[in-house]
Amino acid sequence: MEQAIQAGDLVAARGAAAQLWASGERRFDAQLVLVVDAMKRADWKGARAFLGGRPDKTGGDAIANLVTPALNSWIDVGAREKAPERHLIAALARGRLEPTLALEAALVRVAAKQPTEGAKLAADTVLSDRTSQLVALRLAATLDAAGQADAAKALRGRTAMAAGGREDPMLLLSGQPVTTARGGAAHWLGLLADGLARTPNGSPKLPLLFARAAYWLGDQDWAVRAALVEALDRNGQERDAMALLAGSRTAQPPALQMRHAELLAEAGDMASAVKLADGAARSEPAARSLLIRFADIARRANDPAAAERAYLGLEATLGDVADDAPLRGSLLIARAELKLQAGDWDGAAPLMEKAVNLRPGDATILNFAGYSALERRKNVKQSLARIEAAWKAEPQSASITDSLGWAYFLTGRIDDAVPLLELAQRGDPGNAVIVEHLGDAYWQAGRRFQARYTWRAAALLAEADMAARIEAKLRDGLSAATTAP
Repeated sequence: MEQAIQAGDLVAARGAAAQLWASGERRFDAQLVLVVDAMKRADWKGARAFLGGRPDKTGGDAIANLVTPALNSWIDVGAREKAPERHLIAALARGRLEPTLALEAALVRVAAKQPTEGAKLAADTVLSDRTSQLVALRLAATLDAAGQADAAKALRGRTAMAAGGREDPMLLLSGQPVTTARGGAAHWLGLLADGLARTPNGSPKLPLLFARAAYWLGDQDWAVRAALVEALDRNGQERDAMALLAGSRTAQPPALQMRHAELLAEAGDMASAVKLADGAARSEPAARSLLIRFADIARRANDPAAAERAYLGLEATLGDVADDAPLRGSLLIARAELKLQAGDWDGAAPLMEKAVNLRPGDATILNFAGYSALERRKNVKQSLARIEAAWKAEPQSASITDSLGWAYFLTGRIDDAVPLLELAQRGDPGNAVIVEHLGDAYWQAGRRFQARYTWRAAALLAEADMAARIEAKLRDGLSAATTAP
């Protein structure tokens, strides 16, 4: 059965689950497969029987407690029972996931042709976490479809995660209404799959079970498809995840196109990844999260022109409000970095100055602007002052401590440089750049044995260009040509 679930073969999974069930081996995964199969066939009586056929002897089956109330309610919707939300309301009274279950109960009411009652229950519910807000957005779409536009608008207005730059990729996929029992069960199982996939150090099998079950019930639900893609990727089935996105019969929303682009990039097909990511970002130009992901793909592909398009697109979404200033400053620095990589100091310098003027107390910006200028021997006094200001603001940062130590090295203050570089190396011992800097400082301070020992440590961490430079230092000692850049 586990192999069938991994392969997405419902027929084989159902056969194995039925055998386990008949033998008395009433595992949760077998139960879920049988419930889903019955719901898929609109066998509501059979679905209810399977759902209630696995008693929890310990009273502590946490996963079943998440699944049973919602699926019982959606089964009742399919069977046209009265008050189908009662299972969720009962669970709500027991204090489990209060806002999420309340909103799911409201969604059940709307799907059961009780939109006014659903809207009222939603209006009385406080949205306190990511999961409740994802259900709220799905409920808002369903209220819209049921003619409750005002209630939908009010509910969206209370969903803080939908605002500005704090976009969650799943928020871009929560606009499909839930109008059937199967669709409701698919939505709930997909939501659980997404949450379980985000659990650190969790098993990949459970998210995949829920995601497969959700997809068997609602393969045209974009949020469900996204949950299955993540579950497959986490389970080491990257090819299956890409095939799922590539094989869609209908045009997919930009958020799924972007995820497909990321999977292509991970597989090494950078040209296709950039093209697909560019198209996804253009399709929804106001979605900052898509533009940020496009920029990341472009940078990984060493495509500065595409990265610049992404950054300019992001800038176009920004206003003059204070909340946008940090992102604007970061974008100016990101654009400056692209120009520096191309050897265009004259193009980079104004961007860095704008960033410093916009965020004069931002340690990251001060450090980048100061260090970039100092290593090119531009405005040495001002550059050193900026790095010192950055270090005063964030002395715990290994990278900023390294910058200040290296700045002192470059300006001849070797006795000041060494202790700072030692501190940076202790903070980030796996950073080859910091370790090489420390080796160079040791050499210049006359500590030749420590310099060679430190360079050997850096060589173990270094990539090709750095490794060749370190090899020359180990052979011939430090020179102007072999000093770290």
